[in-house]
Amino acid sequence: MTQALQDLGDYLSSALAQDVLSWEVAKGELMITVRTPAITKVMAFLRDDSNCQFKQLMDICGVDYPGREQRFDVVYNLLSLKHNQRIRVKVNTDEETAVPSVVSLYSSAGWFEREVWDMFGVIFDGNPDLRRILTDYGFQGHPLRKDFPLTGYVEVRYDDDQKRVVYEPVKLTQDFRSFDFLSPWEGMLPGDEKAGKA
Repeated sequence: MTQALQDLGDYLSSALAQDVLSWEVAKGELMITVRTPAITKVMAFLRDDSNCQFKQLMDICGVDYPGREQRFDVVYNLLSLKHNQRIRVKVNTDEETAVPSVVSLYSSAGWFEREVWDMFGVIFDGNPDLRRILTDYGFQGHPLRKDFPLTGYVEVRYDDDQKRVVYEPVKLTQDFRSFDFLSPWEGMLPGDEKAGKA
């Protein structure tokens, strides 16, 4: 399988020489980094080329590296059922530069791009419905950024006593948690009596 991924990496770097910045096979997966403006061209090639056939977009996620000038990686995970292969495609961007949307190529990208925008603040140019998907509409900030504060924001919840939605400051009331891994519903299993005698 590794040789097939190496061959695919060579094929993509020659077919898309202007757009593929780098590629590597790591931990049994092919990962390519492409120029951000060329993401739709590369994704269309990966979907339609007979040597690729990556017809399924499995996920889009973000990664935050606040020390870099282009602090965000947007990562696309694709699957080819025909060739039984997976590929990871990465682009880099910053807080202001929009990434072209791939909704026109993969309809499932709409929700994935909304999630990356909501959690990281990465803008997707061409997404027809770029709005919050996991946080509340009035939420301020993007919670998966490394510089997002743990306290200082408000949380929205329904108060059953007041019978209305209330806004409260976020409170972290517990510094440490102690977990009791012994369940009162489980009895001793055969062999457990030996563990206490050691």
